[in-house]
Amino acid sequence: MISPAKYLQGVLHPEAYHGEKKSDGFFEGWYVKLVSEDLSQRWAVIPGIFKGIDKADSQEREANHEAFIQVLDGSTGRSWFYPFPTNQFEAQADKFEVRIGDNYFSEKEITLDLPQLKGTLAITSKLRPWPVTFKSPGIMGWYGFVPFMECFHGIVSFGHSLSGEISVEGQKQSFTGGKGYIETDWGKSFPAGYIWMQTNHFDFNQETSLIASAAIIPWLGKSFRGFIIGLQHEGRLYKWTTYNSAKELKLELTDQEVIWKITGPDGVLEISAKRVRGGLLHAPLHKDMHRRVEETMDSSVSLLLKDPSNKIICQGTGSAAALEVFGDLDRLLAY
Repeated sequence: MISPAKYLQGVLHPEAYHGEKKSDGFFEGWYVKLVSEDLSQRWAVIPGIFKGIDKADSQEREANHEAFIQVLDGSTGRSWFYPFPTNQFEAQADKFEVRIGDNYFSEKEITLDLPQLKGTLAITSKLRPWPVTFKSPGIMGWYGFVPFMECFHGIVSFGHSLSGEISVEGQKQSFTGGKGYIETDWGKSFPAGYIWMQTNHFDFNQETSLIASAAIIPWLGKSFRGFIIGLQHEGRLYKWTTYNSAKELKLELTDQEVIWKITGPDGVLEISAKRVRGGLLHAPLHKDMHRRVEETMDSSVSLLLKDPSNKIICQGTGSAAALEVFGDLDRLLAY
């Protein structure tokens, strides 16, 4: 049983590990995006841990409790899943620091020892997290205090600078001048349906970063569509969320794109994200890890932000964008 003090520590440190006292029915993973300056190298590396229940509902995994590292090559769509014994997993409960085998992830560096990726990259600027306060502890706002949420979410860094080179399938590749992005998810299971997108490579401002998601949220025997959008631009975080009086004007999916229009205290935001083929990643369910979620890092996101007086704040396109559209989409759009 977790103490109130430990639970509060977890709420106020979304970047850290939340599974110290969890024995089953729990997952946590950190999405670490690495993009070279010329965008030719686009990789997602996802360290994490899954603590299942006694009996899994598939034969895909040898064990139902395991650490893992997933790798997605955003340039080709190839993906890999590497399981590790749970005793090779170490993580801190008060900061972002994760070690799995000889792989290490922190606010200062990323060290990789995987078949595709070997070497160390330095993080040469401060991480830019979603601000955490007692009133609103990160991207989830006051929902971050609710212990029965199916899935929690945290933004470890909207964007930061990279330096160094790593061996990519035997070839040295420079990431100096490149960018990184880090977020985390933990809880019991991924949502039954969701849309998620992220880019920090906008053509109008190299410091601008977007994270946007909508998901089916179970709530007291029912469910609703929750949404969170954060746009960090010129030193300010613009927010449209379920908990800050924002309102969706349109959410539409076609085979080619995701179209989203939303209004709130920070203005009106219009998004169009291109849907392109990607790689398959494992996602946590209540009983097992499944290869079932397709993610691309080759999308583009067109964006238009107007303030409440209809003045354009920013407009342009983000490239090297990550995009996932998954699950019961008819239900997701029906709310």
